[in-house]
This record gives sequence, C-alpha cells and structure tokens, in this order.
Amino acid sequence: MIEELKRVLEKCGVEYAEIRVEEREGTAIYYSGKELEIAERKRSFGGCIRTFHKGGWGFVTFNKLKDLEDWLHRSERQAKTMKRESGLAPVKPVRDKVRLSLPDDPRKVPLEEKHELVRKYNQIVMGHEKIQTTRVGYEDTFIRRYYVNTEGTEIVEERVYSGVRMVATAVDGTNVQISFDSVGGTQGWNSVLGLEDVAERVCKEAVEMLKAEPVDAGVYTVVVDPQLAGVFAHEAFGHLSEADHIYENERIREIMKLGTRFGVDELSIVDDGTIKGERGYYPYDDEGVPSRRTYLIKNGILVGRLHSRETAYKMGEEPTGNARAINFAYPPIVRMSCTFIEPGDKTFEELTDIERGIYAIGAYGGQTELEMFTFSARRGYLIEKGKITKLLKNVVLTGNVFETLRNIDAIGNDLKLYGGLGGCGKGGQFPLPVSDGAPHIRIRNVVIGGK
Repeated sequence: MIEELKRVLEKCGVEYAEIRVEEREGTAIYYSGKELEIAERKRSFGGCIRTFHKGGWGFVTFNKLKDLEDWLHRSERQAKTMKRESGLAPVKPVRDKVRLSLPDDPRKVPLEEKHELVRKYNQIVMGHEKIQTTRVGYEDTFIRRYYVNTEGTEIVEERVYSGVRMVATAVDGTNVQISFDSVGGTQGWNSVLGLEDVAERVCKEAVEMLKAEPVDAGVYTVVVDPQLAGVFAHEAFGHLSEADHIYENERIREIMKLGTRFGVDELSIVDDGTIKGERGYYPYDDEGVPSRRTYLIKNGILVGRLHSRETAYKMGEEPTGNARAINFAYPPIVRMSCTFIEPGDKTFEELTDIERGIYAIGAYGGQTELEMFTFSARRGYLIEKGKITKLLKNVVLTGNVFETLRNIDAIGNDLKLYGGLGGCGKGGQFPLPVSDGAPHIRIRNVVIGGK
C-alpha cells in the first residue's frame, strides 16, 4: 500500500501533498429498554488526498484506489485556485509502523459474548421499578491507517477503541431524572469488563435524584468532582487553546497571550496524546506529526497552545501533533487529545472544609461562547460546616473561564481521566476520540442557577 501511495505522490505538481488511507471495522450493540436495538458489524475503506500550494489547500476523498493520480491532480487544481499568505511549519520526516499488540483484542471476541455483556449490564441498570427506560450499548472500532507525504513521511498505524455506555431514566409522575456513565479507551476488551458496579450506580443515582431538592440560586464556593472539572478543562479552556481559534480572533489572541497569569501557582493544565490506554491516545496526528505532551498552563502561567503545521507557521511556534480528523472524509483541524488539570496536594476532606458551599458531580454537558460557559452538573450536594448534606438537582454553573481559573483556590491529589464512548465535536466533525480529567478542585465565587 505505502509503495503505491508513494508512486502517486511522485506525480505531485504543487508544494506539498499527502495521502491518508483508512481501513475500519467495528461492532455496535445497543439495548433500548428490554429491546435489542442494534447488533451489527461494520467495515469501511477510503482515503483522502490533501495538497498545499502558495497558501491554498485542496482536498478530495475516494473509496477506491483506482485513478489516484486523477484525484491528486483534482486536489492540486483546488489548491492552485486559492492564494493567501500561509505556510507549513517544518517537521522531521517519520518512517514508522505502529502495529496493534493487545492480548485481548476486541476483534477476537465473538459477537455473542459482546451481546451477553451488554444484556447483563442492561438488566442491572433496569433493576428498579422506577427505571422507565434504559439505553445501554457497546462499541469497538479498529483502524489501520496508511499515511505518506511528499516530505518523506511514511506511517502505517493501527488503533483500537472499545467502550460501554449506560443510561437510565427514572420517572415518578412528572419528575424525570437521568443518570449515565461511559467507560472505555484503547486498552482492549478488558476495559469494558467488570463494570457491574458502574451499572448499579447508574440505576441507583437516577432513582435517588427523584428525591433531590432544587438548588437555591446564588454565588457559592464549589467543590467540583474530577469528571466535571475535566469537562471544564476541555470545553471551557481546551477549545480556547486551539490555535485556529486564537489566530482567527483578535480579542482572544490578546487574552491568550503567552506569559499571562491565569491562576494560582498550583494550577497546571496539560494536553497529552501519548498516554497509552486513554481514548485520546494516538502515536501520530493526521499530518504525520508525533503526538506529545503540551503544557497549556504551567504553575498558573499560560505557556502553550495546540497547533497544526499551518497554525504553527502562522504564529511562529512549533507543531504540537494536534491536527486531527474523525476519518478520511474530513481534513485535519486543530483538536485536543487528553486534556486534564494536573493534581495538587489537597485531600477531599481539606477541599470540603468550608462553612457553606456546593459539591458538584458529573456533567450533563454545557455550552461555551468564547470565554463564557454554562455547565450542568448531574447532581450536587450542599456542603455545611465541612459536611456533605442535602442532595441537590438543577445545579448549573455559569461564568467567565478566566475569572473561574483565577478563583480556583485548592486542587486535590486524586487525578482521574475519563474517555468512554462519544467524543468531541468541532467544525462539523463528531465524535473525535478524546479524554479529559482532573482531580477534585475548589472554586470560589461560582454563580449557580436555580430556584
């Protein structure tokens, strides 16, 4: 395959060209309530050619290797129609083969065994009379990618993702509450085994939330659990660290000036695509650049951002290996990998040693608009004189990300990373496999919506 792609690139008539070819296969099994909704295996094959000439890009996709030279020339014509000031930051050519070596490769597990696992988890999630419906599923995806470019990079890389998602909906009259969790990554089949306790917790939490009281609106000191803090790191700050956003927005470019203090000395935020086993792990991005560990904030100071080769050129910085696409049908854009807040030294008991506050747990999701954010916690608890007391619902956190970073006054020692199924969305590309995480953190002066 590589030799054939190299032969095509020898016909290149522009500054730069690359070809990416992907072979994919996977499994999806889902229950909706008592009904088996999906049980299927999928295969796909396709590729793309991307060319660059005098600042202009060309991009075409294909699903057969026939007539690749014609597709190359079509992409070249596209690139030549667009002329602007741009370029590509230099990187060293790479020649590598990354073969998958897992003792429990999910492709070797029979479909019947995967189905039995999902059926078992679904039965556990349905284990209470107030659970009206469930959505429980398993997915795995194997990818073999071939990548070559005109600078001499040649990569054959294999990846695998597997994960489980569990959702429970509890109903009591007009009171409807949802709980969910998702577990998985690139470790293999073992990552989805032994999750009976997760299924039981999803069921239990949905039922418990039927008795939760609405939170009183106000300004609180909030202790945020690792999952919600990880979502904050990803959604509220990670996207602002993607260099295409920064370069294209003059206001954000001024705010995100390297060397600016954004928090206490203990605060460090990292994007790291090299952590094996995590859903956000990958050896090379979709420009053939090695993934790496990139500090965004270190000891409270903004020190870095995430780049493609083009954004690195525009901003006079180094590529970080963060040009990613969800599949061959899309060109790579600047994306995160595994984004997290590094641990501090505080215990949970020290974090909650406050007169009055809220303990916010999990994330339903949220919205971000530049530096403003709104996140909904899955549930919360009132903190009174250092004790976790009343169960709360409708806990919605809002604010300015930069003010919130400055208001982080304590960081826990219990870092956790999360992946599972789903992923990140940007530029019409969803879901991109990513991870995020954090330790527990404490934030002063958080605006909480409520009654």
